[in-house]
Amino acid sequence: MPFSPHVHMPYDKFDQYLPFFRQEKLNPEIYFGSRSFDSLTLEDISDIKRKLDYNPRTTIHAPFMDLSPGAVDLRVREVTAKRFSATLDAAEILEPRVIVFHSGYDRWKYDNGVDIWLENSLETWKPINKRAADMGVKIAIENIFEDDAYNLQLLCKEMNSDNFGVCFDTGHFNLFSKLTLSKWIEMIRPYIKELHLHDNLQHADQHLAIGDGNFDFATLFEELRGVDCVYTIEAHTRENARKSLERLGSFI
Repeated sequence: MPFSPHVHMPYDKFDQYLPFFRQEKLNPEIYFGSRSFDSLTLEDISDIKRKLDYNPRTTIHAPFMDLSPGAVDLRVREVTAKRFSATLDAAEILEPRVIVFHSGYDRWKYDNGVDIWLENSLETWKPINKRAADMGVKIAIENIFEDDAYNLQLLCKEMNSDNFGVCFDTGHFNLFSKLTLSKWIEMIRPYIKELHLHDNLQHADQHLAIGDGNFDFATLFEELRGVDCVYTIEAHTRENARKSLERLGSFI
């Protein structure tokens, strides 16, 4: 199958972005933000499916604001699981390759108590992953505030599922990591299901085009040689998406 990356598409701007995606024959990663999610119906999701009439492959980025799959507070985990279950309802219609979720882990918030976060996370992810696997949809957990890869590596080992893995986000790594890129990839390489590709200058999550910041993409793609995963451009403007797609070709 020819190399065919995905491109970030916020649901709130779906109709605005659609002509560009259709014209360029782009595969969307549809991001469902929390604010719009409660008003969505399954008919709305079916309408998205109908409008994607050029038959792209899709991925989904699930809601994440305020959600915490490893929360100590049971009620918070219940709300989180409800959001995630609703995302899977949408996935039954859109048939994505992968759904990207956030881990909710911040070592400062958990006072480095990764075991507490892990125990609660497993309670959340096991039923979600089983349902996703039964649908033929992979789950990828994205690094956000992680300054090393230990908690994601540990979660994937404990889940012990070929259907469950990591979405490695280049921009978030560039902002927060205390490890080298090579060490990060070494720790999570067996679990990588998707890449989020964007750039920054290490002072804000700028979502620049590949090469417009200082992330080391050459090393990334060298370290990932032979890894089969979804590539998603997360530049947040059409111009930066085009630039990223052009520049990505020089690495692949």
